[in-house]
Formats: sequence, C-alpha cells, structure tokens
Amino acid sequence: QVQLLDSGGASVQAGGSLRVSCNASGVTSRVTSSLTCMGWFRQAPGKEREGVAMIYTDDGGTFYADSVLGRFTISQANAKNTVHLQMNSLKPEDTGVYYCLAVGYTSEACRGLVLPGAEPPGTAFGHWGQGTQVTVSS
Repeated sequence: QVQLLDSGGASVQAGGSLRVSCNASGVTSRVTSSLTCMGWFRQAPGKEREGVAMIYTDDGGTFYADSVLGRFTISQANAKNTVHLQMNSLKPEDTGVYYCLAVGYTSEACRGLVLPGAEPPGTAFGHWGQGTQVTVSS
C-alpha cells in the first residue's frame, strides 16, 4: 500500500526559505513507475486546495502555479520515491497546509494540476500525504 509522508513544514518570516519533502513508502518499482506525476497542493484557511508545483517523473518536467513561479523549485530524488519543494522568498499568502500528491497522469494532465481552478484528484485516483503546515508571518 502506497503511503506518502509529508515533512518540513514550519513557521518562518516573510522573505525566508523552507523546504518541504514527500517520501513515498510501500512502493515497488512497478508502482513507482506508474505514479508519473508528483507534487504539491496547498490549502489556506477558508480556501480551496490549489496546485502549487508538480513534476512529471518520466522526464523530470516541472510545472508551477503563476503565484510561485521563480520562487519555488520542485525536485525528485531516491529513485523517484522522494519529492522536495524548495520555497524561497516566502510571502504571507504562501501560508497553508501543503499536501503531497502522487498520481498516474500524462504530462499534459500533470501540468493542468497547477492551473487556476484545477480539480485535485480524489483518493480513488491519487495518493495524498497527511499535510504539513507552512506559516509565513509578515
């Protein structure tokens, strides 16, 4: 059974940096190869969950929401079982719970997850982490 463990959330001052990580356990190489799209959604209080950054694991292609472009960097490691999100120049509006997602999507569908209004995959289609809190104070 695939499990995603999110970690690294913390409270930081605006302008600071933070790295959150997602580690997939309980996966075989066959399962890992099928989870072609991994990345992060976030949810602020009272708001919908939104896609932040995704990586297409087959070719390493990365996709970012406009609000984080140039400030956040997503990367993969450990035979694609781990995904990191390096967040720089943090702003108060980056505050929220960050959730890791792993799903078997095409590159085009993966890119679509960071577009405004994108629907997060349900648990029948993707695997979600438990979330890690990021708080940015001004």
